[in-house]
Amino acid sequence: MNLIDNDSIKYDIDSKGILTLTIDMPGQSANTMNADFRKALQTTTQKIQQDKETITGIIITSAKKTFFAGGDLNEIITVSPDQAEAFFTMVQELKQHMRFIERLGVPVVAAINGAALGGGWELCLACHYRIALNDKSVQLGLPEVTLGLLPGGGGIVRTVRLLGLEKALPYLIEGKKVNVDTALKAGLIHETANSTDEMLTKAKSWISENPKSTQPWDVKAYKIPGGTPSNPKVAQMLAIAPAMLRNKTKGCYPAPEAILSAAVEGAQVDFDTAQSIEARYFTELVIGQVSKNMIGTFWFQLNDIKSGASRPEGIENNKIKKVGVLGAGMMGAGIAYASAARGIDVVLKDISLESAEKGKRYSENILCKRVSRKQLTEEKKQTILSRIQATISNDDLNGCDLIIEAVFEDSSLKAKVTMEAEPKLTDNGVFASNTSTIPITQLAEASSKPENYVGLHFFSPVDKMPLVEIIAGERTSDETLAKAFDYVLQINKTPIVVNDSRGFFTSRVFGTYVNEGIAMLGEGYSPATVENAALLAGMPVGPLALIDEVSLSLFIHIRDQSKNDAESNGKIWEAHPAESVVDAMVNTHNRKGKTAGAGFYDYPVKGKKHLWPELETLFVDKEISVNANLQKLMDRFLFIQSIETIRCLEENVLTSINDANIGSIFGIGYAPWTGGAIQFANQYGIKKFVDKANQLQDEYGERFSPPSLLLDKAEKNEIF
Repeated sequence: MNLIDNDSIKYDIDSKGILTLTIDMPGQSANTMNADFRKALQTTTQKIQQDKETITGIIITSAKKTFFAGGDLNEIITVSPDQAEAFFTMVQELKQHMRFIERLGVPVVAAINGAALGGGWELCLACHYRIALNDKSVQLGLPEVTLGLLPGGGGIVRTVRLLGLEKALPYLIEGKKVNVDTALKAGLIHETANSTDEMLTKAKSWISENPKSTQPWDVKAYKIPGGTPSNPKVAQMLAIAPAMLRNKTKGCYPAPEAILSAAVEGAQVDFDTAQSIEARYFTELVIGQVSKNMIGTFWFQLNDIKSGASRPEGIENNKIKKVGVLGAGMMGAGIAYASAARGIDVVLKDISLESAEKGKRYSENILCKRVSRKQLTEEKKQTILSRIQATISNDDLNGCDLIIEAVFEDSSLKAKVTMEAEPKLTDNGVFASNTSTIPITQLAEASSKPENYVGLHFFSPVDKMPLVEIIAGERTSDETLAKAFDYVLQINKTPIVVNDSRGFFTSRVFGTYVNEGIAMLGEGYSPATVENAALLAGMPVGPLALIDEVSLSLFIHIRDQSKNDAESNGKIWEAHPAESVVDAMVNTHNRKGKTAGAGFYDYPVKGKKHLWPELETLFVDKEISVNANLQKLMDRFLFIQSIETIRCLEENVLTSINDANIGSIFGIGYAPWTGGAIQFANQYGIKKFVDKANQLQDEYGERFSPPSLLLDKAEKNEIF
């Protein structure tokens, strides 16, 4: 074996002249395209140049569990606009080394022993033949778009030339990741193997059988599958593609549009020119703010959370074996499914067996869909279902090490079920409430062990929503908090940890969003304008549609409960402009939301939901609506949520910027392009943010007043 450079790439030529390049970046759990790799690849190509007369073929593989993780985000996030030219040049040099190996004239095989995503998959695409280990852990694809980037290592150019424009775009624009079976059917890989040894043997056999090999696009008569953009069929597809894409991105995400441009432009020129086009768009995205927002939050901050940054230190990891769920409605049923699907035994209790069984059927329906899509076997479905026991008896809760109540949002009801069920817990078992607004300290008064009481706020639908907000009451112990954190990870959710407050963090901020939209309607803006302004700001669902889902009657119930609690504690309740609109909708017009069949939207039995036409007559001022400033409405949506998040930091409800950003996006749907409600203020510029908040305060009231913490940051010229 001949080792080169710093051992990043092991260089081994066997007696038949087959060169195996084994990538093994020292000191890293995964291979990445960092400076060390680029230097090692350059040294490798120089060595190949020297040995090319003796080389009969090349195998590229990895010594890590994963094949290759892609670009080094630590490097990418620091690239500034003044470094654009140097970055572009570096990318082009990296691609030239890959291109040199690709065009050497000998067969080149990727032996894919683990996940190959991003830059790792781009390395594979630069090989003539791809063999993947037949293992469910192996994922292949180009997910760069999810971080505001595009595949900059030749991924766009080669995918388009391999599949054609139409078939390539979903992999590029949607960042589709596929397993080995799907990749084989799609023609992304050529063969599979059941072991590393078998994979290398197959690679060597293919090299021996194909001594002269080249990429399809380097053959003289090559044509892009399906045709170039000048082909009438392709041109027809491309005529509507930008509009369809803009409808999805709302103009908030530059990466998908850059990918489409690079793919279409690159399909009309030669390979090397297409590589340059791709690199220019890549550089533009790298130096842009949106990619930095998304990388910072969805990569670094999310990984910090999952590695336990918010978990109390020094406490042994804990696994839940049996969980009790009180209340088999949609939330309780969803919690039961999420737990059973991860191997936990579940007791699903309700006041009637019929309701409990209905809650269990919720899991059965999800599992049946997964079986029909071949994501699950019938045997596995039955195994998961067998873990859920539907019951009306508290005695069945005996032995639970965690009980979660998910009953109606009523303090007295929650107290009743707590006192009934808590004695069934194991020693030091944890009791949790799925409340969305009622303070945990208040609810824990019904507990005989308030130190073992915690909030676990799930989001609906539980099977799809990735976040769980863990709320520590005044007496919640660190051990209880750690157990709750471990359980959330155990069921494959993302935990954020917050301190107690009415509405905690997510419900407080969610309330500001829907309230602002309802207030806009009350001011005279068209409901369609309100909804569209929210979507253009990057919110996934408009506020009127969202409050319909939650229910307007629940809005009033929570408002009244909060008002009563505030006044009983000697506080003055300050009414929000949205309240009169909701009161009129429910009390005057009997429109209570989606479940009642009528809210801000109509819900016909057949056909799509649509805004209730009478809203125009009841609330809309035509002059205000016609002259609506969409940017101002968008600002109101983004600023009100960000300001409330900063207040949560100031009040110590939030203790982590990571939890604030991830919680705002995963729990509330705060515009992902911003990187989260705190990062929005950072990237806007703290001083500019304060100025804008003051302007909004002057126009719309105290709810936009900048918190003291924000003013302090502005004065010190600091970011969060």
